[in-house]
Amino acid sequence: MSTPNDPFEEKRRESGVLECEFQGEKLPMILRHADVQRAAKDWETFSSDAPFRVPIPSEEKMRTMRQLPIETNPPEHTDYRAIAEPFFKRSRDPEVVAKVEAYIDHLLGEAAGKESVEIVSEFAVPLQCHALSYLLNVPETEAEMWIGWGMHVFNKEDADDAPMDTRLEDYLQGQFDRAEKEPGDDFFTALTQATYQGRPLTREEMMGFANLTFAGGRDTIIHTISSIFAYLAKNPEALAFLREDPKHLPKATEEFFRVISPITHIGRVCPVTTDVQGVTVPPQGRVSLCWASANQDETVFENPHEVRLDRKPNPHIAFGAGAHFCLGAGHARMLVKALLQKLCDRVESLNLVDAKAHVEMEAEYRREVGYDALVIKVKVRN
Repeated sequence: MSTPNDPFEEKRRESGVLECEFQGEKLPMILRHADVQRAAKDWETFSSDAPFRVPIPSEEKMRTMRQLPIETNPPEHTDYRAIAEPFFKRSRDPEVVAKVEAYIDHLLGEAAGKESVEIVSEFAVPLQCHALSYLLNVPETEAEMWIGWGMHVFNKEDADDAPMDTRLEDYLQGQFDRAEKEPGDDFFTALTQATYQGRPLTREEMMGFANLTFAGGRDTIIHTISSIFAYLAKNPEALAFLREDPKHLPKATEEFFRVISPITHIGRVCPVTTDVQGVTVPPQGRVSLCWASANQDETVFENPHEVRLDRKPNPHIAFGAGAHFCLGAGHARMLVKALLQKLCDRVESLNLVDAKAHVEMEAEYRREVGYDALVIKVKVRN
């Protein structure tokens, strides 16, 4: 029997693949942990060299440039990734961690002073934005503008003829113009000064890096934060368990990513005709690597529908696998671990007031991931 967070169970057990239609294109979703992991590592058969088609649904109508490095394959991917990696490694910098912890303290203090707090808009979105400003070494005041963009930086209306929302691209162009005139120690300046295979980056390449940085991990972090708050509010014993031993926090961090799996799946393109668990994919046809299903695979995880905050081992693939392993994984892990630590230190109880789950509705499945709205009463410890 499937659950709201694992609508793929029946097909995963039966055949390991679910054919589902996205934007008029029927493609197979690969469901089993071993199959997903194998496909993720086989970039020649399942290619990421497909501008706009790696996300599902595809994003031709939402942006004008290839996202880098994700929409390339090795060896190009390796060279592109090396350009951005130094900034994403800043998540290990004690100064960056301290800033994240201080901001979480600030948010918890504000929440404790209110009758209740809407976690998505008043906690998760601001935390994601301020943490990103620390990572990119830009003025923290920039985060206030990013907060105004809401959960998604792409806000294109559902209508096919709706105009592209250009706020993000306009903002990024302005930042690169500024960085070229007044260079600093920030992410935008670094891209204007970077070289790729012996030449300067083009403006389009700079935009590709920045577009992914702002769009790629935004709603995933927001959904993860709100889901953690909801779980701890519904399961008060969990917070007490985490307080018992600091060693629980890294394991709990990984378990939350496994269970929440904020990215349901990602696309790959088959350059030639390919058989995927008995489904024929035509040349340039797409497949889905379903992280959410793989992370519930009962052949890998004992009682996968249970949240076990001390689960070990925990070979989840919420951040992907292989060469395209998520560049922001370290940042996401640091942020969640800091959040859990501060909740243990400062919060006496979390009481759920109201919740509206975020639901992905497709022709063949329905999956709840995160929240569109989540109202919590926060009581801090004396």
